[in-house]
Amino acid sequence: MMASKKTKKLWVTAGVCAVILVALTGGLLALKYSKNNQNETIPTDLHAEVPETNPISEPEPEQSEFDVKNLSVQEGNFSLNHTMTGMAKSMRQYNQDSVGWIKIAGTQVDNPIVKSDDDAYYLDMGFNHESYRAGTVFLDYRNYFDYDANTWSDNLILYGHNMANNEMFGSLRRYRQDLSYYKNNQFIELDSNYEHATYVIFALPITYGGADADWTYWNMLEFPEQADFDNYINYAREKSLVDINVDVQYGDKLITLSTCYSDEDDSRFLVIGRKLREGETAETFANS
Repeated sequence: MMASKKTKKLWVTAGVCAVILVALTGGLLALKYSKNNQNETIPTDLHAEVPETNPISEPEPEQSEFDVKNLSVQEGNFSLNHTMTGMAKSMRQYNQDSVGWIKIAGTQVDNPIVKSDDDAYYLDMGFNHESYRAGTVFLDYRNYFDYDANTWSDNLILYGHNMANNEMFGSLRRYRQDLSYYKNNQFIELDSNYEHATYVIFALPITYGGADADWTYWNMLEFPEQADFDNYINYAREKSLVDINVDVQYGDKLITLSTCYSDEDDSRFLVIGRKLREGETAETFANS
């Protein structure tokens, strides 16, 4: 790669137009990754690929030549100790970096998720490893996202460009164009290569994304202390465009979707949710 890992990392937060699904029924697979150092700063000097458009009625998204949604399910040969879903096996045959799928009803977020050994490769690379302006939705390379959801990182951070045609995370702008939009579209469906999870959105903040930011959300992947967790939640709620009545407690697993909001002031728009607890359903949040 042309740049050091640290420089690539700094590209990511500013280059990705960011952050969380009734996923495909097959689910998706993931290989086992180690937790990485959280203290490395993500660079923030790469701007949005395409400026956003304001109207809520946008054109249909540009289609990639590689249609991952119509892949046939093939078993493949994988020497793993844990069972991957059929869809995940199929996806892995096309791209070994494939780790899951994300979907948000009511938006055009319905994408495969990849994870590389850095946070720069998929900025302008399609799922099929061919140059693609919209890039691919990717998971922070330091996140742990394995076969056991109980061991996933405390905060999964996903990045996607804010494309004007709504590809990747472009359609997330609807949450800030209509502040009541979340009420009917408040769940993020996430599949790993092994299992499914649902997250309920509790904050929609806009925040500064520069390297000198006071709140470096991109480095907050784990919360070893409750104070760290509380700081993240309190700041997210303080900056949220709308007050969402969803209870969040230390120990809850989080997901943060990150996309660019404005190139001019290096800001980011985040969609943050927490994983549903045992026994919770969509009906639990009917009056949120």
